[in-house]
This record gives sequence, C-alpha cells and structure tokens, in this order.
Amino acid sequence: MLTINHLSKTYKGNKPAVSDLSLEIKAGDIYGFIGHNGAGKTTTIKAIVGIIDFEEGEILIDGKSIRTDAKDCKSMLAYIPDNPDLYEHLTGIQYLNFIGDIFQVGKEVREQRIKEYADEFEITSNLGDLISSYSHGMKQKLAIISALLHQPKLLILDEPFVGLDPKAALTLKNRMRQMCDQGCAIFFSTHVLDVAEKLCNKIAIIKNGTLVYDGVMEELTKDNSLEEVFMEVVSHA
Repeated sequence: MLTINHLSKTYKGNKPAVSDLSLEIKAGDIYGFIGHNGAGKTTTIKAIVGIIDFEEGEILIDGKSIRTDAKDCKSMLAYIPDNPDLYEHLTGIQYLNFIGDIFQVGKEVREQRIKEYADEFEITSNLGDLISSYSHGMKQKLAIISALLHQPKLLILDEPFVGLDPKAALTLKNRMRQMCDQGCAIFFSTHVLDVAEKLCNKIAIIKNGTLVYDGVMEELTKDNSLEEVFMEVVSHA
C-alpha cells in the first residue's frame, strides 16, 4: 500500500533530514515509526502525504507516485498531524461537511459516519460550536473524525495520541485495529513506546535521518521491551 524507495531529503545548509530511507507498509499493517526528536520522522511523513518535496527516491501509494499522481494518492490516504491546524472560523459540523465534500462522501453515508465517529469520540454535543472554542484534545478528535470520514486505504498519523484523554486514545487504538482488519494500512510516529509495542505488528527505528531497524515487532521484542530494544539500537547505531 505504501512503498518508500531510497527517500532522501536535505534542508538548507545541506543538512540531511532523511537519508536513503526505504520501507514497505502493506495492507493490514499497523506500522510504528519511532526515533528521537529531530530524527526525521515528521519530514518523512510530510513527504509521504505530499506536503514537502524531496531530492531523491520515490514514494508510491497503491502503486502511484505522490509526485506525479498526487491527486489520486491523496484521495486514498488521510493524514493527521501532531498539531491539527483546522479552519477555526467554522463549526465542527461545517468542517466535517467541508471534508466530506472534498472527498465526495455522499450525504447519507456522511451523516451516518459523522454520527458514529462523533459519538465514539464523545464530541457530538460540540459539533455546532466554533472550532476556535475547542481545546487541543477536541481539535485532535475532530481531525481524527475528518480523517476517517472517507474510509482511507492508508492512514498516516504523526504523534496521534498527544492531547487525547485516555478514553479517546483507547477509542482511536480500537478504530485503528478495526481499519487494518478491513484492509487499511496505518503508518504512524509516536514517542509512546509501550503503545507502539502493544498496537503495532511492525516497527521502524530512525536515527539522524537513517533507518537503523525495520521488521516484525514480535521478533524485535521477543526477549526485551521495545523501550529497552530502542535504547540499545540507537546507542549502537
């Protein structure tokens, strides 16, 4: 579903952010992407979703290039950033209808999904309020609901549990598992290693823009916790 081939991205001053990164995320995968601050996680994610360009390599979504077939690629994916930047002059329901229009989700299906997801994340009573009045956690919930609205084939998340209360975090984890059971692929960054260990079937570790490990979670953590393995891997990379 998501193929990253030899991705390299350099910022001004010839500072490499990502160097020769290759990963394969298949349908049904919940793929965790971990590393220290500044390791290259967000840069990689922004390249995947088409926010930033890159010098070398290729990113394919269901076989299509994010560079040359950006519209088709973006129609298949959903992206939840670490800090949701929403249209604060809209109400919650106006924003969701705007997203529904963009992805051409029919009225009846849209209404059913909005009710289902809003009830799950306990935000139904706030949908008529301006987004500018929302807390960070409420904005995060609204961003999640908007991402789920068109039932993407690929879900990309950057630190998705930041700002969520425990119940909402559990709701999101359950929804992620359900989506993957239905054939979706999920790729997400996180600093919460115990969550990654319990939720992901595969993991990738990045340090200073370079991939230092990728593989099956069970194989990596068969003798130690992910936290212990992560510290060992990055200290010797």
